[in-house]
Order: sequence, then C-alpha cells, then structure tokens
Amino acid sequence: MSIESLYALLPLVILSAGVLVLMLQVAFWRNLNTTVTLTVITLVGAALGSVPAADFTPLQVTPLLLADRLALFFCALFCVAAAVTALLSLHFLAQREDEPEEYFLLLILSTLGACVLACSVHLASLLLGLELLSISLYALIAYPDKSLLPLEAATKYLVLSGAASATALFGFALLYAATGTLSFEELGQALSTTDSSRGTLLFASVMIVAGLGFKLSLVPFHLWTPDVYDGAPAPVTGYLASVSKAAVFLALLRWFVLSDLFRYEILIQCMGLIAIFSMLAGNLLALMETGLKRLLAYSSIAHMGYLVIIFMVAGSAENRNVATEAAAFYLVAYTATTLGAFALLAMFAGGDRKRENPELRDISGLMWRRPLVAILMLAAMLSLAGIPLTAGFIAKFYIISVAAIGHHWILLGTLVLGSGIGIYYYLRVVYYLIQRPHDNAGNIPIPQGRMLQLVSCALIAGILLLGTVPQPLMLYLRSIL
Repeated sequence: MSIESLYALLPLVILSAGVLVLMLQVAFWRNLNTTVTLTVITLVGAALGSVPAADFTPLQVTPLLLADRLALFFCALFCVAAAVTALLSLHFLAQREDEPEEYFLLLILSTLGACVLACSVHLASLLLGLELLSISLYALIAYPDKSLLPLEAATKYLVLSGAASATALFGFALLYAATGTLSFEELGQALSTTDSSRGTLLFASVMIVAGLGFKLSLVPFHLWTPDVYDGAPAPVTGYLASVSKAAVFLALLRWFVLSDLFRYEILIQCMGLIAIFSMLAGNLLALMETGLKRLLAYSSIAHMGYLVIIFMVAGSAENRNVATEAAAFYLVAYTATTLGAFALLAMFAGGDRKRENPELRDISGLMWRRPLVAILMLAAMLSLAGIPLTAGFIAKFYIISVAAIGHHWILLGTLVLGSGIGIYYYLRVVYYLIQRPHDNAGNIPIPQGRMLQLVSCALIAGILLLGTVPQPLMLYLRSIL
C-alpha cells in the first residue's frame, strides 16, 4: 500500500492505532479517566484526520475501499458522534461496579466498522465493516450491567442480527455465482451483460436488502427495535440509532448507485413499499408508548422510512445527486438529534441505576428543575417532529423537496401523514417537560457536571444551527458529490 493510500485512509489508520494503544493501556494500567481521555483523543484525532486526507481523494485503495470526500465526511461525523457517546458513557458507567475500560475499546472498534462501511465499494468490505460494527454492538448492548434486560436485548440482537447477516451473505453468494465479481462497479457492468436468470439476480438483491433492512429497522424487519432499545444502555442506544444506521444506509445507497440497481423497477417499487409501511407503522406504534426509549425506537423506524424515499428519487439519473445530497443532510441532522434525545436518557440512567428506562411521567416538570437538560430534550423532540428552526425541519423539507421533484406523490402524502401523526407523540413529550411539577413526579437526580453541560450545549447548538443556518453544510455536500 502506498503512502498516498495511507493518507487517504487516515481516519481509519488513526482509529486502528487508537485501538492498539487502548488495548495496551487497559492491559497494563486500568484507569477509567485515562481510558476515556485516550478514547476521545483517538476519535477527535480521526475526525480531524479527515481534513488532510481529503487532499488525496478520490483514491481507490485496493479493490475494497474508496476514499472520497463523502466517505471522509461521514467518517468525521461518526467519530464525533462516538466521542459524544464516550463522554456520556463516562457518567453512565461511573456508578457501575464492573471495570468498564473494554467498553470504550468496543466503541472505537464499532466506529472503525462504521468508517469501513462508509468507504466500501465491494461486497466483501461491506460485510467486513458490517460485522465489525455489529459484533462490537452485541457486547456494548449488554455491557457492563449483569441485569437481565441488557442481556436479553443483546441476545435478541445477536440472534436476529446474525440471521440477517446470513441472509445478506447468501445474497452476496448468489450475486457472485451469477456475475463472478463482488465489486460494486464491476457488478453493475456484469448485471448489464450477464445471461443469468433475472429472477436469481433479483432474489439475491432482495435478500441483501432484507439483511441490511434489518440493520435499519425497516418494516417488516423492525420487530427487534423496541426491545433492544429498551434493554441497551442509553448511550449505546443513541449510538446504535444514529451511527450504526447512518453507516449501513450510506453503504446501501452507494451499492445501489455504483451497481445501478435502479434498473430493476420491481426492486425500487419494493423499496417504496418498505418506505410507506415503515413511515406508517413507526408513527402509529409510537402513539401508545409511554416509555421514552420505546417511543424513540418506533420513531427511528419512521425516520428510516422517510430516508428510504431517497431510493425512489435516485432512480432517475438527473435527480441522483440532489437525492444523495438530501440523504446526507438528513443523516447529519438525524444523528445530532438522536444523540441529543438519548443524551437526556443517559443522564437519567447515570443519576440513578433504577431509572434506566424512564417513562413520560419521570420527566414531568423537568423544565422547572433542570432547564438546560430539558431544553436539550425539547430541541431534540421538536427536531424529530420537523418543527421550523430545527435541524429536523430542514432535513424533512429536503426529503419533501426531492420527493416532489421526482413526482412521488404517494410517498410524499405518506410522509406528510406520518409526520402529522408523529407531531402528537413528540409534543406529548414536550407537554410533560414543561408542565408544573407536582408531588414527587419526575424527582430524578441528574448529574450536573461541567462536561455534561458542555455536551448538552454543543448538541443544542448543533440542532439549532443546522435548522437556522443550513446553507454552509448544503453547499459543502453539494461540492463533494
């Protein structure tokens, strides 16, 4: 591998080196604060490493990886999100009796898997990145508590995710048998000239979409989502809901574009049906939930449904760039918003081990007792609902715009209907936040350390800046596509 290749993959190199350093530190000297410091330095360093790496892009690094500006942008995003998760996890783990240093090692490894997915242009690297991300998450979901709920959540995710990965792998095998290649671009060329059965190729593509659809919590592969979200530690749930899904979605979109799977009308129509069912099911199932984690789980199903609209729009070559731009902006906004929502839950759990699954009544009157924490949750809920001046509004408006450009009126109508339903349960959370406290409702200790306040302010600022000054990010995304 050349020096230019190492520079182009600098974020991945820094993450890999950070893993080795952290392993040595944990082996020879266990200290939680040192581990967290090394973790944050590694993640921030990897994010900053995307800047000099961009000078060497686009560059194909072996047949497996492509370092381009879009991949490096998302590598930086994933590393920043993981750094926020690490800081929230410090307070979450402080009151646990276990030795949690390996937790942060797993966090860096899962981020490395997400970055590999962002750079993947080969089904082999896609599978490697997916498994590195998933296997780390299996342990993170159950780590470090020995209570039954995290263990049950990790077991469910392990078994079902393993089945989904096996399904996708069988689809890879069918594609390879039919075309003789696993490279995205070569696969697209082979599909246009192969004499193999069209039905076999479509069946293989459907199996891969099903396997990756599980990772994205798309209907009908969504049943694991509320139970895993409910049982996992709050910081891990935020990471699973944001970084994990963004990485898988980016890899799936790149595969569709480079292999030109949009030529298969029936496959694109299936993606449209998945989008409709996910938007409706996610929002309708969230209506009856009173647990915040489960409510956000169903909300994530709906938001992934909104994103899948991109596949319908990108089917037209002239709309492909604007669709990809809308997807990238949505992923950034959704990541910031989701981390903000789960940051509050991490603070709850960090303050009291018995409050790891807060209900709506537990946040009653929070605005009057912990204004900064309540404003963070308020900003996140308004953003998820798509209220103006928040990141979610611009992101959803982007999706609506591209759906209108592509004349996908049924999908657009379903999006509007689902968003209208979603406003109810998001504003219900807001109602509990701002109502006057009474009796002992919502009397939950929440740590007020400076680091938590700094993270909260940064997340609030990110959500509001993306909603009020989105042009710089829009222009940058447009320039790298």
